[in-house]
Amino acid sequence: MSRFPFSCQLALAWLALLVYACLHPMSGWQSSGLPVLDYLVAPWPKYFSVEDLIFNILGYIPLGLTVAATLPANWRARRRIVLTAIFATLLSFALETLQVFLPTRVASNIDIGSNSAGALVGALIGAKWGAALFGPHGAFSRLHARFLLNVPGSNLGVILAILWLFAQFTPDQLLFADGDLLHLLGVSPPLPFQPDRQIVLEAAQTACMVLGVGLFVRCLIRQQGPLIAVFMFLLGLGARSLATAVFFLPSAPLAWLTPGSGHGLIIGGALLTLAFFLPRVVQHGCAGASLLGAIVCINLLPENPYLLASGHVILDRGNLPNLYGLTNLVSGLWPFLALAWLITLGLRHGEALEPQRGFQPRPRLPTSG
Repeated sequence: MSRFPFSCQLALAWLALLVYACLHPMSGWQSSGLPVLDYLVAPWPKYFSVEDLIFNILGYIPLGLTVAATLPANWRARRRIVLTAIFATLLSFALETLQVFLPTRVASNIDIGSNSAGALVGALIGAKWGAALFGPHGAFSRLHARFLLNVPGSNLGVILAILWLFAQFTPDQLLFADGDLLHLLGVSPPLPFQPDRQIVLEAAQTACMVLGVGLFVRCLIRQQGPLIAVFMFLLGLGARSLATAVFFLPSAPLAWLTPGSGHGLIIGGALLTLAFFLPRVVQHGCAGASLLGAIVCINLLPENPYLLASGHVILDRGNLPNLYGLTNLVSGLWPFLALAWLITLGLRHGEALEPQRGFQPRPRLPTSG
């Protein structure tokens, strides 16, 4: 277990995501020439979206919850709630003020109010049930003791698994197409589109990612069975279906199921099933090799041809461009973060990767004569 509690690690991860989402696209910084803090006294906007208000409230609830749960448990609940609310309000004020210098963003006093309200709701939850969730004898500690390997870095592995699920909300990518640096950097793909090659590369990329993510999860858990990995993929497919229905094709949530991805799911599932019979140390190596293979394949593929043929992604409403920028960043970086975690686990905690021994016969006692 880490010296930093899981609630603290979650708070830091969510803080990083919030900062990037609020300052996306982080380019074109310039001064408008107007007083920086004018937005604080701006009147109620002419065009107001309830969706944006809800989005801003929901975005700060996890931050308030995790920060309040991280503060010392011997502090009074009121003290933790007030300090968390002050911290979140100052954070929102700083981010909104920085948005003044971004031509694609609009600083808003309403956003500060809604962010503060969300953080206050989260702080109330964290002060009330934070110990029950993240305390030494809380729900996560019990789940950790039952399902996860007790090695430093396992909490970070859980956070990376959560981030992989979050990355599946990127609506314009192929299935499990994480690690697409060309798309992230705005570089043109090296290969032109050809149907046969597209299907082969897409199947290979999907199969490698299924194997890599499944074995990544395997490196986290104690049990030999594949149920947790299967559940992980079901959540990932559900996230992709939801993103497809909301942002792409409302009438076809399974539009991600292309010929290449379908073949890749079958091949990857078969390989993952066989890999679960291998020793842990071999599974660890296969996880890294599979993620590397997926990175190579996705960066050889052209732009999503199914997206170009079927329509456009709806990303021009309210905070959707910021959410898309965030999921796109997480998707592009996730395999590299997972590889770094696997390497660290292998170098520092190789004993956790040793094959689990099955039934051991009782040694015979020496007999006389």
